[in-house]
Amino acid sequence: MRMKISQVLMMAAALCCVGDLSARRRAAEPEAAPPQAQAPELTPEQQAQVQRQNEEVSNAAERVVQLVDQGRFAEIWAGVSPVAKAVTQEAEFARQVGQDRERLGAVESRRQANINRVMYREGGEVPAGHYITVVYAAKFANAAQPIQELVSFHLDPDEVWRVAGYSVR
Repeated sequence: MRMKISQVLMMAAALCCVGDLSARRRAAEPEAAPPQAQAPELTPEQQAQVQRQNEEVSNAAERVVQLVDQGRFAEIWAGVSPVAKAVTQEAEFARQVGQDRERLGAVESRRQANINRVMYREGGEVPAGHYITVVYAAKFANAAQPIQELVSFHLDPDEVWRVAGYSVR
């Protein structure tokens, strides 16, 4: 069964929220709750690898938002992950992204706000796998408040990060 583009876009939006929701849940827990296991500290080599990955994914996300700004949706689609292609078609992707951006108007400013990482398991609403979402705070001509602009990437089986979604909210 194919998902509608709105579901793909919601998938991208959901990727952004996972880190925020877990942080809110932890903040809401009573102080008497037992401490959760923390991830081990990264070695300097691992820290350098994460930094390189952040730079690479930031550069890729910047290219995606620039292509969206220019209405060059076919070029984005050419590099989309099979997980996105499995749930929508190119024409629907272009139509939905184009409508969203037309409604918002021209970009007045944009800054990268965050990079989120998440892994989804089989059986959920989002296709299983590792995802990275780059979150921008963007000001658009037709929006009174800043809008979150999200570019999500999926780690495909060939170990290449490819675009899994673009959304604004």
